[in-house]
Amino acid sequence: MRILTINSRHIRTMFAFRRCATSTAVTALRALRSNQVTVSAHTQKCMSTQTDGEVRITKILKEKFPLAASLKVVDISGGCGAMYEVHIESMEFKGKRTIQQHQLVNQALKEEIQGMHGLRIFTNIPEK
Repeated sequence: MRILTINSRHIRTMFAFRRCATSTAVTALRALRSNQVTVSAHTQKCMSTQTDGEVRITKILKEKFPLAASLKVVDISGGCGAMYEVHIESMEFKGKRTIQQHQLVNQALKEEIQGMHGLRIFTNIPEK
């Protein structure tokens, strides 16, 4: 038989932790204690490959630049959708200056840009 001894220091530590811990942390600790694996909706979203905004912007750019050899959209705002980085490589940019290439991307995302804090654009022409 194993006897568990708890002294006043342990009790104070447990109560301090309880006060500081959020319900999510308590749930996670309970799951760990019972060897269950629990994934919340928030964690699933973080583990997904793209945010909703990234998917939406990618779709718009694929429609606008069907010849794009490479397209990458990254939410650089930490997932809140306030700032994006777009990397696009397309033959549609051939013969255009960088400012003109960026204007094409800005025009394609005109509606989306209104809700953004910022947009970084990197354009290129594919190598043959």
